[in-house]
Amino acid sequence: MTQDTVPALGGLLTMAMTDPKLKGLVANVGMDSLHVTGLDQARAWAAGAIAREVPLLLITATGHEAEDLAAELKALLGEAKVGHFPAYETLPHERLSPAPDVVGRRSKVLWEMPRVIVAAARAACQPVLPATEPIRIEADREYDFSQLTEQISLFGYEHVDMVAKRGEFATRGGLIDIFPTTAEQAVRIEFWGDEVTDLRSFSVADQRAIDEVAAVEVFPARQLLIDATVSAKADELARKFPSNPTLVQLLTRVSEGIHADGMEALIPALTEQKYAALPELMPSGAIVMVTSPEKVRTRIADLEATDHEFLEAGWEAAAMGAEGPVAVEGLDLSASSFRSYESLEVSARNAGAAWWTFAPPGMFAADDTETLPLEFEPAPAPKGDPKEIEKLYATLKLHVQQNHGKVAFVAPAKGSVERTAERLREHGVSARIATPGLEPVDGAVTLYQALSHAGMVFPGPNLVVVTETDVTGNRVGDIAGAKRRAPRRRNRVDPLALTPGDFVVHDTHGIGKFVKMAERTIKTGDEDSRREYIVLEYQPAKRGQPGDQLWVPMESLDLLSKYTGGEAPRVSKMGGSDWKNTKRKARAAVREIAGELIELYAKRQAAPGHAFAPDTPWQQEMEDAFPFVETEDQMAAIDAVKDDMEKPTPMDRVIVGDVGFGKTEVAVRAAFKAVQDGKQVAVLVPTTLLAQQHYNTFAGRMDGFGVTVRELSRFTSAKEAKEITGGLADGSVDVVIGTHRLLTTGVQWKNLGLIIVDEEQRFGVEHKEHIKALKSHVDVLTMTATPIPRTLEMSLTGIREMTSITTPPEDRHPVLTYVGPQEDKQVAAAIRRELLRDGQVFYIHNKVSDIEKTARTLRQLVPEARVVVAHGQMSEQVLEQTVQGFWDREYDVLVCTTIVETGLDIANANTLIVENAQNMGLSQLHQLRGRVGRSRERGYAYFLYPKEKTLTETSYDRLATIAQHNDLGAGIAVAQKDLEMRGAGNVLGAEQSGHIAGVGFDMYVRLVGEAVETFKTMMDGGTVDGTDQGPKEIRVDLPVDAHIPETYVNAERLRLEIYRKLAEAREEQDLARVAEEMVDRFGPMPVEVSRLMAVARLRHQARKAGVSDILVQGTRIKFHPVELPDSKQVRLKRLYSGANYRAAAKTLQVPMPRESKAINSPNLRDVELVQWVADFLSSMFDVEEIDVNGPKPAGGKGKKGKKKVISVSE
Repeated sequence: MTQDTVPALGGLLTMAMTDPKLKGLVANVGMDSLHVTGLDQARAWAAGAIAREVPLLLITATGHEAEDLAAELKALLGEAKVGHFPAYETLPHERLSPAPDVVGRRSKVLWEMPRVIVAAARAACQPVLPATEPIRIEADREYDFSQLTEQISLFGYEHVDMVAKRGEFATRGGLIDIFPTTAEQAVRIEFWGDEVTDLRSFSVADQRAIDEVAAVEVFPARQLLIDATVSAKADELARKFPSNPTLVQLLTRVSEGIHADGMEALIPALTEQKYAALPELMPSGAIVMVTSPEKVRTRIADLEATDHEFLEAGWEAAAMGAEGPVAVEGLDLSASSFRSYESLEVSARNAGAAWWTFAPPGMFAADDTETLPLEFEPAPAPKGDPKEIEKLYATLKLHVQQNHGKVAFVAPAKGSVERTAERLREHGVSARIATPGLEPVDGAVTLYQALSHAGMVFPGPNLVVVTETDVTGNRVGDIAGAKRRAPRRRNRVDPLALTPGDFVVHDTHGIGKFVKMAERTIKTGDEDSRREYIVLEYQPAKRGQPGDQLWVPMESLDLLSKYTGGEAPRVSKMGGSDWKNTKRKARAAVREIAGELIELYAKRQAAPGHAFAPDTPWQQEMEDAFPFVETEDQMAAIDAVKDDMEKPTPMDRVIVGDVGFGKTEVAVRAAFKAVQDGKQVAVLVPTTLLAQQHYNTFAGRMDGFGVTVRELSRFTSAKEAKEITGGLADGSVDVVIGTHRLLTTGVQWKNLGLIIVDEEQRFGVEHKEHIKALKSHVDVLTMTATPIPRTLEMSLTGIREMTSITTPPEDRHPVLTYVGPQEDKQVAAAIRRELLRDGQVFYIHNKVSDIEKTARTLRQLVPEARVVVAHGQMSEQVLEQTVQGFWDREYDVLVCTTIVETGLDIANANTLIVENAQNMGLSQLHQLRGRVGRSRERGYAYFLYPKEKTLTETSYDRLATIAQHNDLGAGIAVAQKDLEMRGAGNVLGAEQSGHIAGVGFDMYVRLVGEAVETFKTMMDGGTVDGTDQGPKEIRVDLPVDAHIPETYVNAERLRLEIYRKLAEAREEQDLARVAEEMVDRFGPMPVEVSRLMAVARLRHQARKAGVSDILVQGTRIKFHPVELPDSKQVRLKRLYSGANYRAAAKTLQVPMPRESKAINSPNLRDVELVQWVADFLSSMFDVEEIDVNGPKPAGGKGKKGKKKVISVSE
């Protein structure tokens, strides 16, 4: 259940309800029908007042209105009393299933039936099935593990090996990981037998636990729950319609218990459950209130028409492996179709609910329904105009002091509330910050932290309510429970995904082909021990023979990296000299780059800069006013930038992140910090449109803090430009946002302290030179959306500091992708579907010669759409005005070439249609798809090709790839080869590409990193070892049963990931971290894994001792390479009789130790043997003693004495 809290604006609603007009409205409760007219701002107050008397269903025209209204009502009535009932983003007969989180949120509302339900027309007119009771899991209670997982599966949750998104679950031993469809975070359920001992939320980014939770509720992830009855019915129908292959395929999957895409369309035929319209579910005596009834009526009629069109368009949804909408002759599926406006009214009245409407002033009822006007005045709204804001403060002062009135100010963020209170006091007005539920008082302004856009004047109680939207003109969406700060992400889980045939680079042996993961049993005496290996294939030693195989033990995984380069590489020959030569050449080439990079680094370190002061209280206030939840990456980027600014050397940091991932907020905070220290800030952007977009953001965020923000671009008049340049020279302008106009010689700065460059790669060469000239002593922050491979960032860190923002904001959905032949009907249906949710469409047509003709065709197909054209051959001014108009929502469809602005973020455009997609490159298709699906709405991308055209194999593969990889951040999967090659070329220049192809990208990057380190050490006066600095291969082959059993970690890719982390661990604390993570994610470690940790500690010790091989040979243990001075040789003979040292071969052999001195005593094995070898290393090679089981906890025995070798009988 949703926890009820004191509503933030509860006291305010109580006060407003003393107004005679609201009292009059409430007095009408009980009337069967009523037509209320009033301002939009009055809706929330009217609904809140009614809901205090009776249950209420509010129907709005659009989804955005429903979301906003629900958020405002939660502030008035309390979180638990209001439910937003979201609409499915799919149409009833589509071959697509709704998103699991939408299914879950709808189920929750239907199950809980809160006091107020807010639904958009689209959600209200699509019929629903009866509510399903959620699965409730509490700590310290007993549940049957297998029954629980069956139940979760029945609820439509997908069984995966690692939970990444809502609607997934994973099982491992006694653990269940699940991401409930209605939860903020995934939950880990730990069992001991049948008892749930522990419930913890965890982060899907790094799979680590966050907080304990008392209970978890699991709502369905699918509309149709496939139980035995449904499955039998599906089987029966499949036999009944053998001539329809699409249907048979779908029904067969359902009969097998598989949740197939689009099966929802068949629900009426598969289940006995009856559909009902939402108004029918309201209790008797409730009120159904339709806001803007005419809009709602039109919207529902459009939905019915579009649904019908979709059925006719015969969708080719290749991405979904589907063949068209689900519609079958002889099968009645109409129960799930949209209901008409009239039928909703009938069903409400049948349920005993009243039917009320709420329309704008002057809109009268269509029939003779009684009309009640709610004639309230809106609050004064300066909408960001500084002069008007001053007037507002004067008006409020007059109202409070002379009229003894009450004023309430409402803003969603704590920082805005505190800052406004401060400004009111500066104007001599008494201000107090309210606790939730507090009523306003006479003679003061009471400030509330809540979401509301409904500023009003209530004459009865002499109350004026002003919202932040009224003051600034900026509308903020629901910030769901204000800020949830996600925990710091330690390390992104990134399992090594290897499929047979992939090329892999081995540090010593070169490029091989991955064959499989395999287990080998090693026989030692009468006992077996098992180990896991990765099998690689190399060139055969002799022609005509099968390839040579190399078995790489899991503890040497740090020597492997996946090969990423251009074409398929040549496989190396084991033991040949080719690989050594290739590597040597690459290393030499890399030294050159490293030298240049180091030179830059040295210059920057030597330059004097300004050390900014730590954050001021104002900085904190400005940051608290950020209306969204920062992602972990964003916070890390912000902290890194501030640290750089506070150092005396000039900052030079690059922030890399996809558009919409929150780079701008990082820039806003850095700019504000600079201004607080009396410095000026220049924000450079490549286009006028971006300048305008950034200006709106910066000015909005810094409003009220006395910061002067101006914009200088081609749209600035000569008079304004002169004013701004004057302001820069005399210091009266703090932040200026501009295009390359800022770089002209006439611009003088009084005290420039920070330059922020957006999309640097898009400035021309001479502009870059200008930027360089400005850069010398000031801090520079560069932002880019071009993805640079993660490994490259690591190696170049310390040269140009780089931070990546890779976490998408909450609530972003993957873009649904269709690939198929082009049909007019289908294009029209796709455009209409977007218009139905008040969205906009990008239509890509890449030939300027006939682009106008395409636009005309679209205007004929969808006459109600406002279509506009944009391409690169237009004059810049016309182009920018066109795109600006699209941005301001003056047009619905933008027909353009691929020049569609890469950095432009149009949150409202969520459908992309691409003509002739077969002619485009993979990364281009991916970049284009990145233009849509940026807001909370689901994005759609349609990649179409001419239906009469036969596709080439490459085109087909390309389109198939783009269809498969449609998840967020798929950029890497889709464009890995393309991007990594291009990314490296961008950063390091083209002549390096050959070397990258030779050794593979990861290896190349490591070489750069090593070379940079070498130069740095030399600069700091250290000495450098000129030999190969790669990770030394340490082979430990002892009779130890050390591996990760499948019963502990069943998924191959997750076992690989843990093995890799163990192989890369270099210090004891690294190992401790891996152990802690394993226990957290997979439960207590079995003995085989503890032994694996012991072997890892032994490898560390061998590395320190300079020994790379510790192997069993017959009855002896061989160590190599070993160089013993005479004194050590004497010691060896004295302590270890039978030991044999051969100086020329650098090998040392020692007899296998036994459990006791008895003649037939068995050899030591497992951890005892590992400990013996560790003790031998410390006694012979002057390395410190270790306990292979790990350091003892504090209060233990301190330094470990020699371990006595004992017999089993003791």
